[in-house]
Amino acid sequence: MALFSSKNFTADSLRKDLESHGYIASENVALTLFLAAQLEKPILVEGPPGVGKTELAKAASALFQRPLIRLQCYEGLDESKALYEWKYGKQLLYTQVLKEQLGDILRGAQGLSESVERLHQFGDIFYSTEFLEPRPLLSALQSDEGAVLLIDEIDKSDQEFEAFLLELLSDYQISIPEIGTVKAHKKPLVLLTSNNQRELSDALKRRCLHLYISYPDQSLECKILASQVPSLPEKLREPLVSFVQSLRAQDLRKAPAISETIDWARTLLLLNVEALDAVWVEKTLAVLLKHQDDVERIREKLPSLLKKR
Repeated sequence: MALFSSKNFTADSLRKDLESHGYIASENVALTLFLAAQLEKPILVEGPPGVGKTELAKAASALFQRPLIRLQCYEGLDESKALYEWKYGKQLLYTQVLKEQLGDILRGAQGLSESVERLHQFGDIFYSTEFLEPRPLLSALQSDEGAVLLIDEIDKSDQEFEAFLLELLSDYQISIPEIGTVKAHKKPLVLLTSNNQRELSDALKRRCLHLYISYPDQSLECKILASQVPSLPEKLREPLVSFVQSLRAQDLRKAPAISETIDWARTLLLLNVEALDAVWVEKTLAVLLKHQDDVERIREKLPSLLKKR
């Protein structure tokens, strides 16, 4: 069943709802989220770091009133960390109890076969849901109210783990060898994010709607800044965004993301800066740029960049 079945629910209304939760979305972002909610398909969200991929999942969680369950990917991540683990301590405790009760269990058994048969009655309990410790993927499937499942930075995981996800992404179920197939109680809304560190498989892409979030244009970034730092004066907002946009056109190791624009605005506000001049820009460049060689390169170009602005 789709997240929203109301005929009045549209991509445009979703965009406005996201804005009410502090996420300023482009038409493409709102449309893709709308389709994912209606078609019950995962979204693969790609784009440079800091453009709002993870924040989209948080906003969707708030909007749809579903818990956000996050799986942070990294090299070497395997299913035991992502899906489930066995509660070994509890299993060990159960083994001790079983040993103590062994005499009572086997009392009166006729021969080896009957003794083994009695023990088999307890063997499967070790690998039942009672001894299972859910991790993010299983938690999302078992959520009775549904969930927003964020699989963050999938491009950092190995190809083997990517292949492991295919069953979940296509059928919203996971196979656990000791238990069987676990189907979703209520299908989660799944968002996978990628910073394009490696090429993802066609099999994964085929199961997802694709969304690319790029750096916003000046108008959209001004709206984002007004939403996130409402106390920043308008006379400072536009030149601030204009300067950040000019930085992104430079040859930098890391261009400033939206998150850095917001941090810079808060920094200038904290320092009671009333106008964007060369002195304050140079003093606070490290908030925008994360590599010293980028800072030095821009410091040399600062007069011309501010003049163009």
